[in-house]
Amino acid sequence: MHKETVDFIRQTFKEPSDFIPLHEPRFVGNERKYVLDAIDSTFVSSVGKYVDQFEQMMCDITGAKYAVAIVNGTNALHLSLILAGVKAGDEVISQSLTFIATANAIAYCNATPHFVDVDKKTMGLSPSLLKKHLQNIALIKEGACYNKLTGKKIAACVPMHTFGLPLYIDELIEVCNEYHIPVIEDAAESLGSYYKDKHTGTFGLLGTFSFNGNKTVTSGGGGAIVTNNKELAKQAKHLSTQSKIPHKWEYKHDNIGYNYRMPNINAALACAQLEQLNYYIKNKRDLSDKYFNFFENQKNVKLIREVESGKANYWLNAILLNDKKARDNFLEYTNSNGIMTRPIWGLMNNLEMFKDCPKADLSNAKYFEDRIVNITSSVRINE
Repeated sequence: MHKETVDFIRQTFKEPSDFIPLHEPRFVGNERKYVLDAIDSTFVSSVGKYVDQFEQMMCDITGAKYAVAIVNGTNALHLSLILAGVKAGDEVISQSLTFIATANAIAYCNATPHFVDVDKKTMGLSPSLLKKHLQNIALIKEGACYNKLTGKKIAACVPMHTFGLPLYIDELIEVCNEYHIPVIEDAAESLGSYYKDKHTGTFGLLGTFSFNGNKTVTSGGGGAIVTNNKELAKQAKHLSTQSKIPHKWEYKHDNIGYNYRMPNINAALACAQLEQLNYYIKNKRDLSDKYFNFFENQKNVKLIREVESGKANYWLNAILLNDKKARDNFLEYTNSNGIMTRPIWGLMNNLEMFKDCPKADLSNAKYFEDRIVNITSSVRINE
């Protein structure tokens, strides 16, 4: 099966012998034009027309009322946690099966990640398992949720749409509303993904996106916060620019702020990339269909697909193998033969800095950790 997979990937990407990366950026539109325009304008830092244009494009794409450009996805998540009211000593529910930025952003607030298991169908935080866990440990007091085992407030919930696959976000928010827990969606990987015809990142109080170099569209480094709350959007913009009070020449600040604003030169690149988003998504969904048809007749391997009512961007295609040994054999063969593949992230609760964090049973997360491999998922421009 391994050789057939390598041959299929090489044939699909029309690359007979050279190394094929997991996911590389494509620059096929106005990227050079817009970046040079930003340079010529001399506005290359956090002020410039492309920042405003980027924010408007994010509103148009996601359907959110407000968008704020941020320097990267991790900072967008950190700032969103602050905006949601997360304080030092609080707990924030998230999934252990995630990229470390999710847990790190919680730690930046001097809060504690509280890990709950993922759903077998979505690899995202499970609404049913969250509800079961909260029934056992939650205490509602004065309109807030507390962990009766630790005495700490559960101040927020951060689900993540894994690899761009929409989770059951409406059901999750219903559970969180019942327990007075605000939801911040980590939509870093899911730009262009929808659940029940609504864009990911727009279900919760706030949503965050990443435009890192390996994402579906990139600004080199960049992020965004989206929300339908006007006051939170205003605060996000203010806090992300060092909490500086607008004035022609004076430097006055009214809060502890952050240098989290996306530079105009990065926004210029992002705007050009966003113009290609529909083409990229169509291309990537077609690639996932090709993989599905290929793996459908393969034994002992399954391609992970979107759930009903979900429309995934298929940022990274993921296959499920029989066990850890089969996973490792597949990784060894493909990478040794010039096809970059990678395992899913190690679980956050096994890392030294998060090993003592509160957690529920994480059986599903462990199951995926041992079996999931990401395979080549770049947009194919040779077609």
